[in-house]
Amino acid sequence: MRIGFSVPQFGPFADPGRSAAMCAALEALGCHSLWVADRLLAPLAAPDGYLGGGPMPVRYATHLDPLLALGVAATATERVRLGSSTLNALWQPPLVLARALTTLDLISRGRLDVGLGLGWMREEYEAAGVPWQGRGARLEETLDVLDAVWRSDPVVHTGRLWTVPESTVLPKPLQGPRPPVLLGGFTPPALERVGRRADGWLAASMPLPYLEGLWAVAVEAAERAGRDPAGLRRVFRVNPEVTVAEVDPSEVHHRGTVRQICDHLRVMCGAGSDEVLVDLQLTTDSPGEFLDLAAAFMAELTGPVPN
Repeated sequence: MRIGFSVPQFGPFADPGRSAAMCAALEALGCHSLWVADRLLAPLAAPDGYLGGGPMPVRYATHLDPLLALGVAATATERVRLGSSTLNALWQPPLVLARALTTLDLISRGRLDVGLGLGWMREEYEAAGVPWQGRGARLEETLDVLDAVWRSDPVVHTGRLWTVPESTVLPKPLQGPRPPVLLGGFTPPALERVGRRADGWLAASMPLPYLEGLWAVAVEAAERAGRDPAGLRRVFRVNPEVTVAEVDPSEVHHRGTVRQICDHLRVMCGAGSDEVLVDLQLTTDSPGEFLDLAAAFMAELTGPVPN
C-alpha cells in the first residue's frame, strides 16, 4: 500500500510558507505522495449536493489555488509524487490547463499525477461561468485536447467546443508520453470513463460493497476497450474524523480511531499499486497537530498488520 497526505492549503493551513514547511516534513515521514484539492468558494447557504445536507465546513472558504499550491509543494520536496484529488477540469480552457500542468511536471522533475474530476457544486460552475449541463462531454473533449498537446508535435484539435489550429506547443512534459491521468467520480458513467481512457481512479473511502460495484464498471470498460484492468491505479481518499474512542463499525469509512480507519483502508486496498490519501485538514487545527497525526497514520499503516 502506498500512503499519501493532503497538501496543506485550507483554513489555518492556507499559507504558502507554512504549507511548504509542512510538505517537507510530510516527505521526511516517508510518505509516497502529496495531493491538492480544488475549491472556488463556500456558499453561506447549504449547497445542493453536499454530503450530509448541511453547510460546508467553514475552513473551505479559505483556500490556496491548487495548481500554485502544488508548485509550492514541488519546490519544497524532492521525492514524493505530487497530484490533484481532484482538480475540477472544466473551469479553464484545456489548452491553458495543459500549459499549467506541463509546467508543474517540469518544476517537479517528472513527479506529477494529473487527477481530474467534474466537481459537484453548481454554485462553483455558475461563478466560473461554465455550463453545468454537458459536463461529461466537456471532460471527454478536455482529455482529447490534453492528449493532443502532450502527445503530438505539431498540435491540432478540432472539436465541438474547442479548436486548436496546427501549432507548436512546447515544452512537452518530462514524463512521456504524458503524465499519468487519474479521474474521479462515483457514478457508472464516471467509472466507465476511468476504465476506457484513464490511468486510474481517484476514489474515496466507502463501504466495501459499494466500492466493489463501482470498480466492476471500470474493469468491464477497460476490458471492452482492450486495456488491462490490472494496470489501473486506485487512490482512496479519506477525510477522517479522528476519535479517541472506537466508533460503530458501520462508520469507520469516515470516522473512528486511527487504527479503525487504517483497518478499513487496508481492507479497501486489494492490490500493491493501491494508494490511500489521508486528508487531515478538517480534523486538525495546527501544523504540529497535523504532522503528529500524519505520523500516527504512517506508523499504523506501515507497521505489522494487527491480528
